Amino acid sequence: MIALENLTVRFGGLVALDAVSARFGEPVSGIVGPNGAGKTTTMNVISGFLTSQGGRVRVGDTDLLDLPPYRRTRWGLRRSFQREEIAGDLTVEENLRAMLDNLPLSRADKREELARALDFTGLGAERHRLGATLNSYERRLTDVARCVIGRPKMILFDEPAGGLTGEETEHLGALILAIPGQTGAQVLVIDHDVDLISRICSQTLVLDFGRRIAFGPTAAVFDDPAVKAAYLGLEAEDAGA
Repeated sequence: MIALENLTVRFGGLVALDAVSARFGEPVSGIVGPNGAGKTTTMNVISGFLTSQGGRVRVGDTDLLDLPPYRRTRWGLRRSFQREEIAGDLTVEENLRAMLDNLPLSRADKREELARALDFTGLGAERHRLGATLNSYERRLTDVARCVIGRPKMILFDEPAGGLTGEETEHLGALILAIPGQTGAQVLVIDHDVDLISRICSQTLVLDFGRRIAFGPTAAVFDDPAVKAAYLGLEAEDAGA
């Protein structure tokens, strides 16, 4: 269970998150909303890139906001970014090893984790290629491998399907769906691709102007008139028609 409790973030007079709460109990859940709704701000608070002015992020007995960012990684938090954080002068394997360097695992466990991540993402044959030689989808797969390595407990994906083809998005969605069974981690996904969110996310939180406007089973959420008005860009009267 990932519980967001009254998350609040202000930038001067701008309220980026306004006491947002939601309890994610499904293996894969989504966060959606129009540009500027607060989606990435939420992920930045969870992962420690931003400090909230109020609220908690509870996973079991742990409040992640009590931990500095490096301890969140050691606890088991992983995240991707809209632009993949892949070092071009390192091989795929070296990019993954860098994730393992500061984790409290034995050498044998690190070798096992590396092999498992490469096998899961299908990157075994590419392990010695430099990041700079990878195409956009291979970079995204490497990013996924970085997220599943090292026994994660919680994984955040920020627009993982951005710039991908339909076939690549379908494959990526299948990989994300398989992550909880592979690692035991809960997954939160931000993406503008409604079809992807509908296919892989059992629960979805919808934000608009930093406020929660809907939360629940994904199909019901996307059928909500308020969501259609805010996220799908429909007029309120048309959304309720």
